[in-house]
Amino acid sequence: MATVLEKIATHVVSRRQFSEHAATLAQQAIVDTIGCMIAGVTDPAPRSVAAAFSKDIGSNGASALLTGGRASPSVAALVNGTAAHCLDFDDNFHPARAHASAVLVPALLAIASADSAISGTQLIRAYLAGLEAQAAVGSGVNPSHYNKGWHGTSTVGCIGAAAGVAVLLGLDDPSVAQAMSIAVSLASGPKGQFGTSVKPLHAGIAARNAVEAACLARAGMTGRLDILERGQGFLDLFGGAEATGWDALCLNETHIIETRGLVTKLHPCCASTHRIIDAALDLQKEHGFSLDEVQRIETKVGRSAVDNLAYPDPADEMQARFSMPYCLAVALSQGRLSLADFTLEAIFRPDIRRHMPKVTMCAYSAEKERGVDRIAHQVTITLVDGRALWRERLHARGSLEDPIAEA
Repeated sequence: MATVLEKIATHVVSRRQFSEHAATLAQQAIVDTIGCMIAGVTDPAPRSVAAAFSKDIGSNGASALLTGGRASPSVAALVNGTAAHCLDFDDNFHPARAHASAVLVPALLAIASADSAISGTQLIRAYLAGLEAQAAVGSGVNPSHYNKGWHGTSTVGCIGAAAGVAVLLGLDDPSVAQAMSIAVSLASGPKGQFGTSVKPLHAGIAARNAVEAACLARAGMTGRLDILERGQGFLDLFGGAEATGWDALCLNETHIIETRGLVTKLHPCCASTHRIIDAALDLQKEHGFSLDEVQRIETKVGRSAVDNLAYPDPADEMQARFSMPYCLAVALSQGRLSLADFTLEAIFRPDIRRHMPKVTMCAYSAEKERGVDRIAHQVTITLVDGRALWRERLHARGSLEDPIAEA
């Protein structure tokens, strides 16, 4: 009987044709992620990574770095992956509870930029293979894996991306399964690092580990192919009491990028804030109030979102990305959030700080969330004139359910 990894590997290797829509969505995700990498190259996080490995970076390395120079595929994936995630502007992928593209794209580009024979079509196929593998792995352990405090980007993302890199390298089914098995032993990353530069480093580490796992599999390294489902395996150690495993795993003919989709982020901050921001902006557009007219703002979100947003009084720009009071106050003050709002100078603006105490946040009960794949986030805005405005959102703008325009 085939193991879970063998089923995933057979499926992603055998799938050689994709719909035009799936290919377009993949292309958009790759372009969006490269944009995030370019925007992030001057951030201290990727600069620190590049400095740490400066002796391995030069003009003759195999793979290109967005920070400049060339290096081994491993170092390139590490630096570029950190750059992709450092602004928290990269996409989200709910089935994996991960920033899927921030791991996949840097890992794949580390291989593709070292081999001019690799085509754009091959890159898209590998991306879609890695995305599907992330979704399949995540389906067995989430949401309890994520709720326990594991950063899905660096755990599930690493394992799934290893499949994508292995496909790009042209490996066969058994070797793709082995790449994922090896990646399970490299997967780690606690969400307790959110609000620090180690958080984007998680994406870089996962991208590097995905590259190395695939290369090790190509060289003949082997691990247990039942490492997801067996005792002392991924589910047992990382899954949590509510994880379901993969007995109901279904790998559909229609690709997951079409049925579930990625969420293109419109706000450069933690996705746990986005549905509240969008709902609040919806109310502001409908009722025309200013932030000065607001008496208080009460938000209700999932338990994991409360855990993620640990900085009600952020002390630096990274913490501000994980602060519901800051992000919501900025959004309602100026109608949007931009990269300019996440600088050390910007986060201490008095006209923003004076409104932040108006924002409170609470979580649904564990019982209310049990067995629910996705729970709506709610906001109640009470105005000084006594009106109480309420709105909830199940999906953020930029999702498949609420897509953004091409512009």
